[in-house]
Amino acid sequence: MKKVLLLAFLTLLLTSCGSSRKTTETIVIGSPKATVATKKISKIVNHARSFEGTRYKFGGTSKKGMDCSGLVYISFKEEQIALPRVSREMATKGVRIKLSETEKGDLLFFQTNKNRRVINHVGLVVENKRSGIRFIHATSSKGVIVSSLDEKYWKNAFVEVRRII
Repeated sequence: MKKVLLLAFLTLLLTSCGSSRKTTETIVIGSPKATVATKKISKIVNHARSFEGTRYKFGGTSKKGMDCSGLVYISFKEEQIALPRVSREMATKGVRIKLSETEKGDLLFFQTNKNRRVINHVGLVVENKRSGIRFIHATSSKGVIVSSLDEKYWKNAFVEVRRII
């Protein structure tokens, strides 16, 4: 009798723990939710692209000057999506995905300083085609530009890709 009660108690305990798990929602392509997400992503990318040619400014978040995380931060904020202001903290948000699954709107993270092994650069994917992954970001030398992940420098500095939406 004690074994049956113990077994029943353990079953109840394990069942109740399972109910508090986060569930993931599958969004079917063509569904209203997929359309909303696609529109948000397009607006985010378009907002980021409106800064192309803006000079680099550490800590900048405007047309007067922009840094890499500022560009991503402001672009997502435009669609009421809150992200941390710093690239290494952004790299803790969303879901890490495989590079082969990269889509428009995903975030690419880089380590550009080989002496300090921390994420210090972020870019926003603007397209992923057979020709490669292209992303918008702010560089200290050229300001806000679109680059290719196939460029040797970015390929070598790449760390991970994350999906926010």
